[in-house]
Amino acid sequence: MPSHVPHVPISRHTRSNSIADDVDFEIKGAEMQFVEVELDPGESAVAEAGTMMFKSSDITMNAVFGDGAGQQAGFMDKLLGAGKRLITGESLFTTVFTHEGAGKARVAFAAPYPGNILAFKLSDYGGRIICQKDSFLAAARGVQIGVHLQKKIMTGLFGGEGFIMQRLDGDGWAFVHVGGTLVEKELKPGEVLHVDTGCVAAMTADVDMDIERVGGIKSMIFGGEGVFFARLQGPGKVWLQSLPFSRLAGRVLAAAPQYGGKDKGEGSVLGGIGRMLDGDSSF
Repeated sequence: MPSHVPHVPISRHTRSNSIADDVDFEIKGAEMQFVEVELDPGESAVAEAGTMMFKSSDITMNAVFGDGAGQQAGFMDKLLGAGKRLITGESLFTTVFTHEGAGKARVAFAAPYPGNILAFKLSDYGGRIICQKDSFLAAARGVQIGVHLQKKIMTGLFGGEGFIMQRLDGDGWAFVHVGGTLVEKELKPGEVLHVDTGCVAAMTADVDMDIERVGGIKSMIFGGEGVFFARLQGPGKVWLQSLPFSRLAGRVLAAAPQYGGKDKGEGSVLGGIGRMLDGDSSF
């Protein structure tokens, strides 16, 4: 593994009459990435609670209800926004980081587990990206985080992780975390791709998502891939992740100590006797 991972600088954009702040950023790291956002005076970034890595002292933090996109909205609008975030697995609150000093200031947001951070300029994708729930990391102020429900009943009932997804709307930068290795695919009109439902990280709004049965009864029971695939049909672009968090959590849970917190003696062919010989009498 190389000891030095090059930065990924993004060139400065001219401020326009867009809704979202037009921020600059760098994505750094390899397996455990973080995004460092540079703010001009008065600019803000909104992030999922608990993702901040560091910030300049001139940047203030303010916890807000919902996604922070409409801080001047009424209480009911804020409550509705917070409710949408709760459905998608996020916290009721987001944190708004605002540069209230002079010159440049930076704030960084870290990924929660190994994977990659995707940077989307939403205006390049028709103003909307659909992504896996709980994958949102941070965004420029003005990006709205909503709920995307699959319209087809069968997809809703059996779509698993792909049923309730996040919808990012706006024209600014948004940062999404995906687990493991990232694969980007451009689907042609009518082209169909079968994907494990948890491996669908993000897609453009024009991709049609449905479900398709894995195969025969034997494949469903013993195949280990569940009962249904996600069926993605182009045109559009999709981003796939090799390590969904649910898969990672399942493996960790399966390997966790059992029987009242005692470990199972992995690494020793003698099990409990081996632990006693090693000086561990706590079993």
